[in-house]
Formats: sequence, C-alpha cells, structure tokens
Amino acid sequence: MSKVRHVLGISGGKDSAALAIYLKTKYPHLDIDYYTCDTGKELDETYQLIERLEVFLGKKITLLKAAEGSHLPPFDHFLSLYSGYLPSSNARWCTKKLKLEPFEKYVGSALVVSYVGIRGDEDREGYISQKTNIQSIFPFRRNIWSEDVVMKFLSNANIASAIASSEIVDLGRRKDRFVDLLAKPLSGAFNYTTKFTQLLDLGTAETNRLIFQFLKSTAYPLAHESDFPLLDNEDVLVRDDIFKLLEESGVGVPAYYNKTEFDVNGKKGEYARSRSGCFFCFFQQKIEWVWLYEQHPELYMKAMEYEKEGYTWTQEESLADLISPTRIQQIKSDFIKKAANTNKRNRYLIDLFDDEEGVGCAACFI
Repeated sequence: MSKVRHVLGISGGKDSAALAIYLKTKYPHLDIDYYTCDTGKELDETYQLIERLEVFLGKKITLLKAAEGSHLPPFDHFLSLYSGYLPSSNARWCTKKLKLEPFEKYVGSALVVSYVGIRGDEDREGYISQKTNIQSIFPFRRNIWSEDVVMKFLSNANIASAIASSEIVDLGRRKDRFVDLLAKPLSGAFNYTTKFTQLLDLGTAETNRLIFQFLKSTAYPLAHESDFPLLDNEDVLVRDDIFKLLEESGVGVPAYYNKTEFDVNGKKGEYARSRSGCFFCFFQQKIEWVWLYEQHPELYMKAMEYEKEGYTWTQEESLADLISPTRIQQIKSDFIKKAANTNKRNRYLIDLFDDEEGVGCAACFI
C-alpha cells in the first residue's frame, strides 16, 4: 500500500498543542510529522509554547515560512505585493498565502492525513483542503470525519456501497438496525445530519468502521491504510479538557491566555487574548485590541503603522481612534456588561474564531 503521511499543524494556540499531546499520549505508535507556519508576526509566547511542545513530543516541529528567500518577513512580503492592502474578513489573503499555500507545498502530492484540533464543543467544520491527497481528521469530536466524507458515505447514490460495507464490518447484534438505517434514503424530512447522528447513536466505533471500509472504494488517503487506530476512539474533548491536558503534561498554557484584571468606573473585569495568531489579527475582539495596547504597547504601535491609505484593521475605526481614553473606557465597560450576561464557564472570552470565523481562517490552526 502507498505510504500515508500523518501530519499535525501547531499554531501556538491551546487546541493544536493539546491535540499533539493527546495523540502522542494515546496513540504513541502513530508516526506524526509536526509543523508550524510562521507568519513572522506571532507573539513571543507562541514561539515559547512551540519550544516546550518539542520537548514533550521529543520531536522537532518543522518551521514553514512563505516567501522563502525574501528579505522581508512573510506577512510584509505579501503586504508589499498587495500594495499595502490589509487582509480582512472579506479578503483573507493572509490565510491563503501564509498558511494554506506553505502547508500544501510542504505535503506536496503525498497522501496525507491531517489532524485538526477542533473541539467537541465547537460548531464549525474547519479547514478542508481542496486537494484530494489531503484528508482531515478531527480527534476531539464525536464525529472524527470531515463533512465531505460523511456526505459522500450517506449520499443516496452510495446506499448500496454503504450496505456492502456492513457485510464486512462486525456490527454485532445491531447489524439489522444499522442496515435498515443505511438503506433509508435522505430526504427533506430526513437529512444527512439526522441520519448520521442516528448512526453514531447506534455505535460510534461501528459507524467509524463502516466509513473506513467505505473509503476503500474512494481516493481518500485512508483508503490506503489497512487500519486506523482512531476508529475506536469515542472521546469528546471540550475547552476544559484542553486546558487540563496542557497543564498536566507540563507544557503549560500559552501566557496570553492568562487573565489580567482591569478596573473601569469602579467595576472590575478581566481580559486576555483568546488564541494564537498574528498580533494584529483583524478578527480580534475590541477588548483584545485594548489588551494588546495595554500589555504589549510596542506591538500595538507596530499594528498602527500598517494602517495607511484608507486601510484599517477594523472596518469601523482606526487603531488610533480605538485607544482614545474615552473609547477604551467604553470598550471595557461594554465587555464587563457582556461578561455579566454569560454563564460562568464562558465568562471572559470566547475562542476568537469559534462563532464568527468559519472555514476560511480555520486554517490558522496550522
């Protein structure tokens, strides 16, 4: 069988680091190549986490850089090519040029299984490569498969193939129930989400093995593997589990997650950075820009220097306007009010890309 590479991108954030720890601990025989895409604009804490993770893994994390040979840092190189046009939610060239393209160059045409650290409490799919030689797996979720795999497996056109898989996979006493469910066609009243949930309810490991067997008839990389250890994995890891993994491993949580107390109008609040990534990421919440200004003023000033010729990091206001005393006070007050209206578990900061990101910059896991 063709050799399949197993790879995991380290962003410097909590989820990808925890995934590396989790797989190393639970599946030590998986030969995983670790890599990170360096934009040249990361916080120092990101590089520190990568160094500690290398010690835990006992393996070097390959550093990928876009625009090799350029005299400029990767981000600045492409910013120059785009004539100073800053990336935004509507033009995420940073993701494509600094993350996706270096990653796809790194793996080339090899058959690749890419492990992605999207948690079980997140409602997003994450980055799915358009290259057929790259297959994404999500170990922290109940459903480890990418959406394209599930939809292909459950499509009405493949019902016969799915049922054929049930003749090979040991489904025990629930075989008839699996077959009946596999034979039921999708319709407006019975969509693929409902059907797949019911299959998982019958048995997660059995459903995984059905899909794995089905993949033998496809061009997906796992079609070339005789077995896959995560098929029996029924773990679902959420945010609290991630922090526990990091702390108990000794790798530790990136320092920018540590909450810092602030006071405004006699009321106390806490802020921090919610994830890794470029220090000037345009998806930051307003309170995170304030955090950057007050905790890393030199980086905030560097971010301000990029704003020129009508291009700003946020659409509503410039960074110069954002740090006026009255504006900072307003942002902090609004954040305290918002925190008071959320439950204790998610009191301080949501993960930056959890609710507003989507597939495009989910590649920032890399």
